[in-house]
Amino acid sequence: MDFKKYLAGALTKPAPGDKIEYFKIKGRASSNVLSNAQKTIPAGGYNYEADITKFWNEYHALKEECGYNLMFNTLMIKVLAEGLKAAPRLNAHMNYNHMASCGRLIIKKNIDVAIPLLLDTGETFPVKVRNVEQRTLKETQEEFDRIMKTLKTTDLDRVLFDVVLQRIIGFILKGKLVSTAAQIATGYVGKYKVAELKGLFEHAPHDETSLQIDDLNEGTVCLSNLGSLYHGLTGNVTYAPILYPQVFIMAMGAVQDREYAFKNEKGEVEVGVKKVLPINLMFDHRIGGFADVVPFIRKLDEIFDEPEVIREW
Repeated sequence: MDFKKYLAGALTKPAPGDKIEYFKIKGRASSNVLSNAQKTIPAGGYNYEADITKFWNEYHALKEECGYNLMFNTLMIKVLAEGLKAAPRLNAHMNYNHMASCGRLIIKKNIDVAIPLLLDTGETFPVKVRNVEQRTLKETQEEFDRIMKTLKTTDLDRVLFDVVLQRIIGFILKGKLVSTAAQIATGYVGKYKVAELKGLFEHAPHDETSLQIDDLNEGTVCLSNLGSLYHGLTGNVTYAPILYPQVFIMAMGAVQDREYAFKNEKGEVEVGVKKVLPINLMFDHRIGGFADVVPFIRKLDEIFDEPEVIREW
């Protein structure tokens, strides 16, 4: 092996014929958040397999009767909000100083749910449904519909530039000057520059045709529905990264039919089918531990066991 090939192997350089994709502004923004999460959040997790047989039937009955296009995602946003009301320390932002080993938990008054959506380009992009705790189920669906409609007429790169600029200002105020300078520099020069940055200093229009910065920046909690990407998905979601500075994320798989054995009134063993929703609950262990998640799970158990409550939402 000659020296050039030796160095190429050591540096994991691309080989001839390899395809190279450099991050665009969406990729840079999301990778920054996820990398910070992986580096700074000591996460714990729990796989929660919910029996939603009665809940699933109640959802479809309500969907037929309610008079509007009620989506399962929207219903689960409200379920998440009800769980957070029972476990408010999960609806929080964490500020932590690694050097001094001190920090604070900011328990948020409002529940703003960030939910990733699949775009026509094949990319996933998070939007935020704000103040879910104050909205009825119908109002939550109407807000979600507004976001979906406005998403189609929004220049996402332009609005996302405002989001990134806000984050950069935050990093500067926190004293992270070197890493922030590197982010800015590589955005404009070199092989990692983002072409879409040209002209983006003209801020997004503030009208109903465009999503705004508050629709796209971090919420207080994240709901991820991986099952919506592939309805035939089986198995459980085993890990979902918490989006800094949040302390909790709920990630759902696809609703599955599971066979199970039970005894009837005569004591005879029968086989039935139930609907199961695999849910992964990840939490920042610095908030205290799994004890903070237990009230959340208990509330979800109550809802799934007595789903008529969704008609009161």
